[in-house]
Amino acid sequence: MNQFPFRRYPVGIQTFSRLRNDGYLYIDKTDLMWKMVHLSTFVFLSRPRRFGKSLLSSTLHSYFAGEKQYFEGLKIMDLETEWVKYPVIHVDVSTAKNQMTVEELRRALLFMMKPLAEKFGRAEDEILPGQLLAGMIRRAYEKTGKQVAVIIDEYDAPLLDMLHEEAMLPEFRRVMQEFYQPLKASEPLIKFCFITGITKFSQLSIFSTINNLTNISMQPEFSAICGITEEEFTTQMSSDIEMLAERYECTPEEMHQKLKQTYDGYRFSKDSPDVYNPFSLLKCFLQKDINSYWFDSGTPSFLIRQMQHFRTDITGMEHIEASASAFDRPTEAMENALPLLYQSGYLTIKDYDKKSNSYVLSIPNKEVRVGLVGGLIPAYTGLYQTSVQDGFALKFWRALDHSDISGAMQEMTAFLAGIPYVEGFQEKLKDVKNYEGFYEYTFWLIFNMLNVYARTQVKCANGRIDFVVQMPDTTYVFELKVHGTAQQALDQINGKGYFLPYQTEGRKVVKVGVAFDRDTMTVGEYLVES
Repeated sequence: MNQFPFRRYPVGIQTFSRLRNDGYLYIDKTDLMWKMVHLSTFVFLSRPRRFGKSLLSSTLHSYFAGEKQYFEGLKIMDLETEWVKYPVIHVDVSTAKNQMTVEELRRALLFMMKPLAEKFGRAEDEILPGQLLAGMIRRAYEKTGKQVAVIIDEYDAPLLDMLHEEAMLPEFRRVMQEFYQPLKASEPLIKFCFITGITKFSQLSIFSTINNLTNISMQPEFSAICGITEEEFTTQMSSDIEMLAERYECTPEEMHQKLKQTYDGYRFSKDSPDVYNPFSLLKCFLQKDINSYWFDSGTPSFLIRQMQHFRTDITGMEHIEASASAFDRPTEAMENALPLLYQSGYLTIKDYDKKSNSYVLSIPNKEVRVGLVGGLIPAYTGLYQTSVQDGFALKFWRALDHSDISGAMQEMTAFLAGIPYVEGFQEKLKDVKNYEGFYEYTFWLIFNMLNVYARTQVKCANGRIDFVVQMPDTTYVFELKVHGTAQQALDQINGKGYFLPYQTEGRKVVKVGVAFDRDTMTVGEYLVES
């Protein structure tokens, strides 16, 4: 019960007992947790970072430890009748990440389990992490006479930074496989085993002996087990919306839409409700400021490396049609970066077609869009986000906002001339004399960094529009030419009717034909027609 005269937001609080004991806001998920516990003995859940997996793991810990006092007033009280106390082995494997050798990884895993070994004991011959885990499960069972609850949080953390290391990844996988191997052998001693992570490694490579692992990551009934749904947001956080609306001098309805556009939009199954990022939403209320909080530590380097390794078309991330097997698949079987982008939360499900059994994936919301582009700009151009955003991008946006195409093109020319072109763009540069993809990348990065609605390769009746930018009062239709003239670009817009779909939207439509200089790789000439 909150004894404070203000709302307490559990930002950085991942311990359920502390959250409940100290009066922090808690969105009740205990009914879903209870249902999950009674679904299967071995359960796996994949969710993006900072999405509440650790809090769910801690809640399970308190449940199996029989700490009934922390659940008073929650939904589970209408479901659970026994409240049996079980021994709990709960490990957070993220404490073993950032290791450079297999020996360092083994030592980190053993150190991670040291407090548990002090509680449950350790035999002299338990040298490897898996041997210690097996021994602790057995001793916990023998000591209490009850089966053991095993909770493994962030199981894949040591492997993520090794995804691009072809020589080291198999060795690290073998260490982790040895660690998890006792789980199947100890099955008679285990009451429940819960495993969480970001990515999905195959059972063959990591959980080779657990043939009854139930993956609930895309099951509709557990879509909202982590995160905050629209219903939970509007019913349990209405006072928070009103507080922030007053600070921003807008109506609660307007604030609701701002928060929805910034932090909502995740879907984890074909029948999932939209889910807000809980970390960002709660930190927004704590700070009383709408900002990008999910990216405080920046876009993970392993994700950028994988996107560059697979030469990911970042401009195509607005609309990706794919089967579940294309994105909900083991990371070591990736043929592109799609599984990692989805499982890490940079893409999410936006639609599902029953007839074709296919999904549409896209970037979830404004926060992810701005943060992702902020990570991509230095990786793909060699320039810092702040220098681009506060310098060129702001000037370019202001010029377009004032319908000053001449000023916008001058800024673009200067910007392109100043890009140092780091390694990530080398493949694009090789092709720059043959097609316009490099410039589409650059335009896409710039506009999305400013959260301006911009799309590349937009399908229409007579072809694909190179670039469409929608400002508050004006829609700009760009056709880009490397081989060709600005007049040819403008003629293509008119001849194929690229502008027609936008004439009924109530905005002014401006057609812009741009020809790039192949030698200087900047804007050569442009023509404008309203």
